[in-house]
Amino acid sequence: MGPPRGIKRRLQIIDAQPTSDSIVVRLAGDSGDGVQLMGTQFAASTAAAGSDFATFPDYPAEIRAPAGTTFGVSAYQINLGTGPITTAGDAPQVLVAFNPAALKVSLSLVASGALILLNTDGFTARNLTKAGYAEDPRETGDLHGYQVVPIELTRLTLEAVKDFGLSKSEGGRCKNFYALGVLLWMFGRDLETIERWLNQRFSKDDTVREANLTALRAGHAYAETAELAAAVPKFSVAPADFPPGDYRGIRGSDALALGLAAAGELADRTVMFCSYPITPASPLLHRLARLGELGVGVFQAEDEIAAVCAAIGASYAGAIGVTSSSGPGIALKTEAIGLAINAELPLVIVNSQRGGPSTGLPTKTEQSDLYQAVYGRNADAPVPVLAASSPSDCFDTAIEAVRIAVRHMTPVILLSDGYLANAAEPWKIPDMAGYAPIEANPVPSTTSGDDGDSVAFRRDPESLGRPWISPGTPGLMYRVGGLEKDIRTGQISYDAENHQKMSEMRAAKVQSVADFIPDQAIEIGPQRGKLAVVGWGSTYGALYQAVHTMADRDVSHIHIRYLSPLPKNLGELLAGFDRVLVPEMNMGQLATLLRDKLGIDPVPLGKVTGQPFHIDELCEAIERELDALGSRVRDAV
Repeated sequence: MGPPRGIKRRLQIIDAQPTSDSIVVRLAGDSGDGVQLMGTQFAASTAAAGSDFATFPDYPAEIRAPAGTTFGVSAYQINLGTGPITTAGDAPQVLVAFNPAALKVSLSLVASGALILLNTDGFTARNLTKAGYAEDPRETGDLHGYQVVPIELTRLTLEAVKDFGLSKSEGGRCKNFYALGVLLWMFGRDLETIERWLNQRFSKDDTVREANLTALRAGHAYAETAELAAAVPKFSVAPADFPPGDYRGIRGSDALALGLAAAGELADRTVMFCSYPITPASPLLHRLARLGELGVGVFQAEDEIAAVCAAIGASYAGAIGVTSSSGPGIALKTEAIGLAINAELPLVIVNSQRGGPSTGLPTKTEQSDLYQAVYGRNADAPVPVLAASSPSDCFDTAIEAVRIAVRHMTPVILLSDGYLANAAEPWKIPDMAGYAPIEANPVPSTTSGDDGDSVAFRRDPESLGRPWISPGTPGLMYRVGGLEKDIRTGQISYDAENHQKMSEMRAAKVQSVADFIPDQAIEIGPQRGKLAVVGWGSTYGALYQAVHTMADRDVSHIHIRYLSPLPKNLGELLAGFDRVLVPEMNMGQLATLLRDKLGIDPVPLGKVTGQPFHIDELCEAIERELDALGSRVRDAV
């Protein structure tokens, strides 16, 4: 498959720029402290400075948890440096904690000796109790070994904005920009990028705009004072060596939206996106709602079933029907997906996976819907399944999903997850002239062939995709629905032999996708060796970095985009390794799929904490497998 487009540019400089040349920053506070806004603007300043970066927004599950509690903590982590940066980093070297709960949740994650900026105004007796502290951690020794810098963030912010007539509550909400000003000084950034954004964002509210601008500048000025400058180091991060081109920071949900819009242009058809809000899929709905000028229509339905049925109706009418949800919503859409399979209509289903089952961990990331995507429908109802690997790779994966759906006239499931949807990285804006048009199977000129077959179901011999005939096409009226149809005429059929043929045709249609996709490639490492580390989806960055770290240990990284059907050469490729390790954020679903489809016996490595893999834990797992292989060889001798 090769590296995703968003990562390929970095691999060219892997030897010139070591991965250790980076700094990990974590921001944490109450869900009302504006941590996510602060984080996205710090990422914007990082992009403007030319550094490589990767982010991980970590939202609380509660819509509005009680202030000051640990389950209401909102966090934003960013890894920035010269590159290649493919993960949000393992252990933060800088932590900004707005209250005791943020400190308690984050302290076990940060590196030894990390710099911790504490909002001392948040360390009240009440907040300490709500965070579960019996004593103030600043006085118990819990913070020994860290570089702690106390800042009266709330008081200083209120003092800075007192001339604007804001209430204490309104003024206190500016403290995220005060803290951002401090952070920008620490990293030697100017304020221009953030000031420009504030002027645009609050152009209609002079008081709020000026208050936040004042807080930002006051925080930057405060950091320059002698007493704070002596306590806080200034970090110097060199720009990354990107190939020439136009870049922008992009989140996975934004890249998906732009990819779907681009697919519509490549197919010269309207994209009709029909969805129902659900975490973490909702940002895709929000983004596409702003792309009407690109030929994208958006319909927010009253429920998940209505959404997928509306998308199927759009495809029947000749538009590219797209729907999205997370695992619980995909379950509700299942019957309608079967309708699209039987009617042989193109449909793209985006699943932004989250922790489950049921409502589970709605704001935490997981890869636990692979079984659902590959097997999760009644009867024998296969569909192609593919997964994006990075935020920027979501763009190309969206185009590929539409291409497969239109070529084979079938629903396609595109797997994303909470991490990809919300994480961001630099993205080189592609030249669309390099993308092939998306072509539908040609529409015939007559209703019936000489043999009595319906031309509406005369399928391409290679893709088994039928013509995409829109209602009202002169002379080409045809019948379609959820009941089984005659394989030749398209009329309703309950014939046993015909149902056998139709079931075989539907399976062969999905399997034929393998004839059009590239062979599986190795991302890094030898073509044959001791250990293959195999992954899919958002684990790409962590797996790549872990294998790169152990490049001298005869280890290779293989990352699978096409999960059903699998690439034709995958079995032969994996047979060249003594052992296959499959790390994934579930209890071993890809490992089961590989065992089912290829007959191999991989070693599963599951993680279901709601957090992405750390590079160090992957390196430890790789070491264990290599040691086990070494022991087996010694025992054989």
